[in-house]
Amino acid sequence: MYFIQPTRNIPYLDQVINTLPSVQMIQIDDIDLYDPTIIAIADVQDYLIHQWNLPTIVMAFENEGTALAQAWELGALAGWIWNRLPANPEHSLLKIDAQYKRNQDSRDLPSAAELQKRLLPNPIELTNYRIETLFQPSAYLSGDWYDYWKLSDKEIIFYLADVSGHGVTSSLLTSWMAAFHGRSKTPRELIKKLNGMLVQENIEKHITMIAGTLNLETHVLKWSSAGHYPPAIMFEPNHPPKILNTSSFPLGLTEDLEVEEFECVLNKHSRFIICSDGALEPFDGGLNEQFEQLVFHLQNQSFQAPEHVADDIAILSLCRMN
Repeated sequence: MYFIQPTRNIPYLDQVINTLPSVQMIQIDDIDLYDPTIIAIADVQDYLIHQWNLPTIVMAFENEGTALAQAWELGALAGWIWNRLPANPEHSLLKIDAQYKRNQDSRDLPSAAELQKRLLPNPIELTNYRIETLFQPSAYLSGDWYDYWKLSDKEIIFYLADVSGHGVTSSLLTSWMAAFHGRSKTPRELIKKLNGMLVQENIEKHITMIAGTLNLETHVLKWSSAGHYPPAIMFEPNHPPKILNTSSFPLGLTEDLEVEEFECVLNKHSRFIICSDGALEPFDGGLNEQFEQLVFHLQNQSFQAPEHVADDIAILSLCRMN
């Protein structure tokens, strides 16, 4: 940490410096030469006059309460009295530094969220089909993810995944999936590849997922599930919703993951929809009641995510137009 040499006479200066032997003394005129992320200790009057950008703990005399208040309004991290330092100033500095770094991390979250959203797939033009999506994190970063890409002019592959838990670790895993799925060719290959990498890295997280392929000419849809809830849902005109239940384990629990592959045909104006479990959160009742309401609103195309949600929400829908 830095200690900025005061420009006025401070009777207690030597005593303070001896109490803080690890700080580096610097001059006000040289402030621009130093790391702007390292905390500085400075006299409150110098801070008010020069208003530099270094994160700063200000020092004041006992009768300078107004100056301390002004420094606080300008962004000072803390205020100490020259002749009454904290009982353990080195420990107090470490606590202030740790809190400052946590605050800086929090300020970075909006930028991190924008970067995460840029990793989502761009819309693609498909013959006779439309892909619709919804992505709404509960905080800045999301542990839900979807992706899709063309295998050829007549076939696409897609998946929707839900990482256990919340926070930065879960969101980093979504970026890991986006970077390392290896452009797999089949749902089974995709799930096996991600599962193997997750088990190998021994990350204490699991991931549920539904992955599939769609042939744009034959309209055959093949999909596999890795412990994902809610299940995929098929909507067809003049037919009740079809719940496509499966049973399997999530990714990351075992190397010997059994992956079944299922198949169906998307008829005209059909919709194949997969959701993360956060899509259940807007509805009341138990799990079954929530799922029934979700199906109702998806069928009637009336689902609306609340502005503030308790869990991340992701929805991926494949719609056959003709």
